[in-house]
Amino acid sequence: MANSSEFSGFVQVRGAREHNLKDVSLRVPRNALVVFTGVSGSGKSSLAFGTLYAEAQRRYLESVSPYARRLFHQVGAPDVDAIEGLPPAVALQQQRGAPTARSSVGSVTTLSNLVRMLYSRAGTYPPGQGIVYAEGFSPNTPEGACPNCHGQGRVYEVTEASMVPDPSLTIRERAIAAWPLAWGGQNQRDILVSLGIDVDVPWRELPQETREWILFTQEQPVVPVHPGLSPEETRRAVRRKLEPSYMGTFSSARRHVLHTFTTTESAAMRRRVQTYMIAAECPVCRGKRLRPEALAVRFAGIDITEFSRLPLKQVAELTRPYASGLQDALDQHRPEQALARQRLTEDLVARLDVLLDLGLGYLQLERSTPTLSPGELQRLRLATQLYSNLFGVVYVLDEPSAGLHPADTEALLSALDGLKAAGNSLFVVEHDLDVVRRADWLVDVGPGAGEQGGEVLYSGPPEGLREVKHSKTAEYLFRSSLQEAHPPHAPSGWLELSGVTRHNLQDLSVRVPLGVLTCVTGVSGSGKSSLVSQVLAETLAAHLGQETGGQGTVGRGSGSQGTGDQADASLGEEDLGDTPEDRATAHLGGDVATLTRLVQVDQRPIGRTPRSNMATYTGLFDHVRKLFAAAPLARERGYGAGRFSFNVRGGRCEHCQGEGWVMVELLFLPSVYAPCPVCHGTRYNDETLDVQYRGRTVAEVLGMTVDAAWGFFRDDAAVFRSLDTLREVGLGYLRLGQPATELSGGEAQRIKLATELQRAGRGQTLYILDEPTTGLHPADVERLARQLARLVEAGHTVIAVEHDMQLVVGSDWVIDVGPGAGDEGGRIVAQGTPQEVAQAPGSRTAPYLALALSEADGRAAPRES
Repeated sequence: MANSSEFSGFVQVRGAREHNLKDVSLRVPRNALVVFTGVSGSGKSSLAFGTLYAEAQRRYLESVSPYARRLFHQVGAPDVDAIEGLPPAVALQQQRGAPTARSSVGSVTTLSNLVRMLYSRAGTYPPGQGIVYAEGFSPNTPEGACPNCHGQGRVYEVTEASMVPDPSLTIRERAIAAWPLAWGGQNQRDILVSLGIDVDVPWRELPQETREWILFTQEQPVVPVHPGLSPEETRRAVRRKLEPSYMGTFSSARRHVLHTFTTTESAAMRRRVQTYMIAAECPVCRGKRLRPEALAVRFAGIDITEFSRLPLKQVAELTRPYASGLQDALDQHRPEQALARQRLTEDLVARLDVLLDLGLGYLQLERSTPTLSPGELQRLRLATQLYSNLFGVVYVLDEPSAGLHPADTEALLSALDGLKAAGNSLFVVEHDLDVVRRADWLVDVGPGAGEQGGEVLYSGPPEGLREVKHSKTAEYLFRSSLQEAHPPHAPSGWLELSGVTRHNLQDLSVRVPLGVLTCVTGVSGSGKSSLVSQVLAETLAAHLGQETGGQGTVGRGSGSQGTGDQADASLGEEDLGDTPEDRATAHLGGDVATLTRLVQVDQRPIGRTPRSNMATYTGLFDHVRKLFAAAPLARERGYGAGRFSFNVRGGRCEHCQGEGWVMVELLFLPSVYAPCPVCHGTRYNDETLDVQYRGRTVAEVLGMTVDAAWGFFRDDAAVFRSLDTLREVGLGYLRLGQPATELSGGEAQRIKLATELQRAGRGQTLYILDEPTTGLHPADVERLARQLARLVEAGHTVIAVEHDMQLVVGSDWVIDVGPGAGDEGGRIVAQGTPQEVAQAPGSRTAPYLALALSEADGRAAPRES
């Protein structure tokens, strides 16, 4: 057991009150692996990131010029009395890539800069061609981008068949499907009537010249529009030059589609017009995105795009002979070029070896950032730090094991050991028990979440946590509290997916049982998310006539529409640029006809602004606003339910526009948010707050926790049902109006699950979850498993892509994908009950599943603490 004398020094915290921390004081060692544990929402991130890292950054920025401070994302000063002995800190938090395909593995790791320099300085040029400088090898610069496709690699076009899918319809019957919906499309039809074109004959009967003009013309004539008149009445009005309702500008269908695709900021609009476009490989660069001059340069016989499409493992194998000097010993014609090649490849191989050690050899340099999991992105950034050789800093990491198969966790632990051995401190927020067991020092925060948390239950060597009675972490670390295996449910049918081709999946076939919980397992990069979260989701959505959002997310929280309360509460993010050819090829069969609905519950936030919150997302705020609108004073004043929305004019405070806070700019310091001086943080104006329901204002209701509101609304069935479900998924400590931006990933996911549980009685639904245990303490995983069991018992199907053996042990069926990552994966290694897969030869999951099953079997007789 470690003791205090083994450490070189300590960081001392006194009086930390950030978020839910209750005047916490503690000390943790430097030059050690310190792991912060606790249930979701307990306050461990507030301590590690909100307090320790925030204070380290504040101190560092005080030494930087005010001008330079503007270049940093400043987290602000934490609410703490004092912190002593704190070194400079580097934070590696979970974050998703920017929603642009132009950000890649190469750009995140800066390897692309090195590769461009290698091709520029040490590449083989065609005879007579001048040098191409490094920026000329980037598709994101004017010097490098293919002039035909502007560095996209694709060109987009529309055809008559793509824009007019049913030529038997008339223009009035929306034959031109590519035109906008509602008024926009009606406007164009009215303009055609004014132009004398018959909109009431089938499209195919119009003259070819007329059809081509309507679809493809670049002309934009401005004509008088008389909406509501018949074609004959319109013609008479035009001849008589009667005063029109307005002057309308014609825009061809092609012009509308391409203009919308390139300029709209709406992901939904972009996806809609994309369905009318045909994407083709750019004929100039052949999809390689670069100018011909750059593509003519070779290294090891391949151009830079081909180089960037190789898995990192192959890149290392290809460049290693040059780094050792063996390859250049054969060529002494240009010694200066050989020296540059060796120096650059030495650096490249050294950086690649770090990535390979972290289990990322299956990625390619050109792999776009939005397709990476949060765990993959964090490990890429960790690799950059490992190579930087910093000394004497604190690395603060947010669940570095997220998205990692147990087989990959060992490589992560070795990397952390390397950072520690180099003289650094590691403060890690973590739930994975394999990482927790390797800690030199544990800080357990709790005992519960939210207001029931915020206390340090234990701070010391791991073994000492065994004696802490109220620690939920101790239950799982020292006692067998894993999800208990159970007799599997019998499938109600089978879904058959065949001919699956996408990424590393090639002509794959798989059968998925219906009416049970299936876990899809496999090492990171094996292809399980491609199979389930992409191919299965997209194919089934198309079959059911549902729209997939972004990366296949289907399903929305029920909620208010007219008031704007639900405006930012969708499950999806910005459109990531999926194009028609990105869609997988797959065929659905089996008992697919029995399914009526598809829902994905993913790790994304429920909203991107403070205006989104749990009450608006789940829809319970709709019912609350109706209760306030029914109050006597509200009826007397004529207030409708919309009056009690903080997102629209009327009832909200206009000084802060319903935010409740105003931002105070402090020039070179972080902006400070202060309660609105008019509404004092309530978000509403005084007239709205005059109305009360059972003695409480709408602002006071939003300030209630779920537990408090559960008692308050016990007699209102609609509100109570929502609150009861939120409590069942362990969210009783959250405030109803808590902004979405303050919620952890685990909390956001459980809010989505609770929203679905409220309406899970309709038909047979297939639920797809992508690593639902991410961010969850083992105690919360057990709670999650119970909720998934409820869905199965109601006759629904649940498919979870999962690494956590605690959830896999309790599943009915397991599909193991692999055996390795990238081109070494993409196959079904094993499938069956957890007990069957645990015995499968060649499965990298089997040993860990077998161990988890043995621990679960011992749960009936837990070890003494």
